[in-house]
Amino acid sequence: MAQGDKEIRILLVDDIAETRESIKKLLAFESDLKVVGSASNGREGVAQAKELRPDIIIMDINMPDMDGLEAAGLITKAVPTAGVIMMSVQNDSDYMTKAMLAGARFFLSKPVNMDTLYSTIRRVYDQYEQIRIQMAELEKAQGRAADFTRTATKTQDGERAGHVLVVYSPQGGAGCTTIATNLASGLMREGVKVLLIDADLQFGDIGMFLNLNAQSTISDIAGEVEELDTDFLDNIVVTHDSGLKSLLGPAKPALADEIRENYPEAVRDIVAKINTLFDFIVIDTSSTLDAVNIPLLDMATKVVLVANPTLPAVKNVRLILDLFDQLAYPQEKVILTLNRSTDERGRKGSAISAERIENWFKRPVQSQIPGGNDSESAILSSITKGAPLIALDRDRKAPATKALVSLADMIYVSLMGKDEDEEQEKETEKTGRFKLFGGR
Repeated sequence: MAQGDKEIRILLVDDIAETRESIKKLLAFESDLKVVGSASNGREGVAQAKELRPDIIIMDINMPDMDGLEAAGLITKAVPTAGVIMMSVQNDSDYMTKAMLAGARFFLSKPVNMDTLYSTIRRVYDQYEQIRIQMAELEKAQGRAADFTRTATKTQDGERAGHVLVVYSPQGGAGCTTIATNLASGLMREGVKVLLIDADLQFGDIGMFLNLNAQSTISDIAGEVEELDTDFLDNIVVTHDSGLKSLLGPAKPALADEIRENYPEAVRDIVAKINTLFDFIVIDTSSTLDAVNIPLLDMATKVVLVANPTLPAVKNVRLILDLFDQLAYPQEKVILTLNRSTDERGRKGSAISAERIENWFKRPVQSQIPGGNDSESAILSSITKGAPLIALDRDRKAPATKALVSLADMIYVSLMGKDEDEEQEKETEKTGRFKLFGGR
């Protein structure tokens, strides 16, 4: 074939039969492109996408019965490995934005230049290579993860609750490490045991964020999980000045490759071995869906899914939510978190409001961590000092601190119930303020 051994399977969706036939004939000149089906409206397109599972779908926006935008959203959920290329005679930014948020990977104006279409098909196919690999990994992982969801603080045997919280974003640099370290810190209470794990094996930053150095890391126990016991774990885990315990990732990127090749589910197995020693295990992850992260997402009690308020980030998170739907994750398992958010008055450039994101996703943004100079400065200062922002900003003056504390409290209450000591402390403060202002 002209482009190697690959064959790109294509579905055409357009209400004009002549257009479909014309594109089909022109695509036939390229030996690596094969049209496997055609549909005259969005509803037919969705049905054929589910049946044929093509690699690429070329679809018009304006069609009767069901338009391309609605169809793209349904197809992205049903067949996440299919790249949608949208076409329209209307070439304005609003249509392009709607098409991308609906799940389209690329937007082309009509009439379409065929050389451009050829190159776009191949480019989108290549972009979806990692998604196809990830979906294959997801399908392999289905049914393998144990159910780690627990509802009580301790079991009858005196074991800990063992809630597993995975902080994940498909977008690098979304702020997962900041959220993970502060979430772990915010969950700490008297008598509650918390462990923070750095599962970003290649470029994990928890050690840097908390100014921690460990003699041993995950790489030292990846091949010896069966031997892992309390004493072994104590020698691996490092304790921060705030009392937070952490299991750090490999010291060198090359060690990450060794784990992925030889012990891809090592982190999952470690968590499975030790989860009843802790009430909460908070796991920071890389942005890649691979054999390391997928088992962790499966076993998680809650997934904190992090998005930034930009179009590319929101589009990638939409894809991940569709994958989670494919895996039948209950909606309450996923906590959609908007990092570096702004309100409508403070929104600048391409930043997208939480309200718009909620409308697009048809689900609530449950946590918003504000951006802006004050929050960014506070977070950078905490990293420089090597401590979670929550631990440093005890008065909760920074907006980001309040939001991170609220996220931790929301998760704690949902999984463990109300903290009676904390409720009593709040009531005491409230009573004290009442008396101060002359109350009886």
